[in-house]
Amino acid sequence: MTSLQLSVLDLVPVRDGQTSAQGIGASLALAQRADELGYLRYWFAEHHNMPAVASTTPPVLIAAAASRTHRIRVGSGGVMLPNHAALIVAEQFAALEAIAPGRIDLGIGRAPGSDPVITQLLRQSGTSGDVERFPSHVQDIQLMLQAEGATVRFTSGGEYSVRSTPAASGSPDVWLLGSSDYSAQLAASLGLPYVFANHFAGHGLERALDLYRTGYQPSEAHPEPRTFLTANVVAAPTAEEAQERALPQLRMMVRIRGGRPLVPLETVERARQGMADGDDDADERTIDAARAGWFIGDGASVAAELEAFAARHGVEEIMISPVAGSYAADPLDATPGRLQTLELLAPGPQS
Repeated sequence: MTSLQLSVLDLVPVRDGQTSAQGIGASLALAQRADELGYLRYWFAEHHNMPAVASTTPPVLIAAAASRTHRIRVGSGGVMLPNHAALIVAEQFAALEAIAPGRIDLGIGRAPGSDPVITQLLRQSGTSGDVERFPSHVQDIQLMLQAEGATVRFTSGGEYSVRSTPAASGSPDVWLLGSSDYSAQLAASLGLPYVFANHFAGHGLERALDLYRTGYQPSEAHPEPRTFLTANVVAAPTAEEAQERALPQLRMMVRIRGGRPLVPLETVERARQGMADGDDDADERTIDAARAGWFIGDGASVAAELEAFAARHGVEEIMISPVAGSYAADPLDATPGRLQTLELLAPGPQS
């Protein structure tokens, strides 16, 4: 993997029998290894009330990862802005920028990252959840992150300055994330870098990239459109092992898309037994459809497929979500399957 830049998206998976502490510890160790292996960036997602996902608070995880790494960019993929006040997001990421100058990415999304009940709980303290104001909230954050800050103007004619920190010397890179035409068009109109959530959207990638690139309005910070792709990836020494390690996450996709109760990730053995017990035809079709869009195989074949995927869509970076599951014998405080995915695809150490 010499010509293609690779990054990592982490949902901090939690498998059956594993504690949150063990799952988070495994992810932080993975971030350290990604730093050593030459990956460009390491982002944490925001999801809520899911037994198999511990990435509920990206800023906390980013701070922990930043303290354990030296070179890699760390960030959010993303912060679900309707769940938070714009000022709080600006302050959190300004503080992160002060902790790890030049290494922080702020990826912002519009989706809630959970079910309607949790969404209501997240937004009950104010009006920041007003999705219609999402574009203005994004712009507010951009302004408040700058050294000169933002100016609030009152109808009486008065003004009030708002800054995310007293004396900012730099600001995070802001990215707009999404899985719809809306996010692509908004990123283009604001002159922001954009990422289509290909790892879960399943369709619409080509249209979103075309809307973004053709409608792009250059900004001072970003005179040209800037984007990369996300992908679910499992690489292993053999294709057979890779297919087995993909099963727990594939079966989780069936639960999510079928609206079934969510559980911690199965072990490979339990997922394999579930397949042998016989899912219905609809479940098998869901798994086959998901598998068709993932990159699963031995290291060399997956590397070649990722190179071709990037070339087909005209990008120089892919952010992989390493979705390899664990065997029952794998240690609870580590994720060997995800680790070997990163090691087999490693771009090489960088200074």
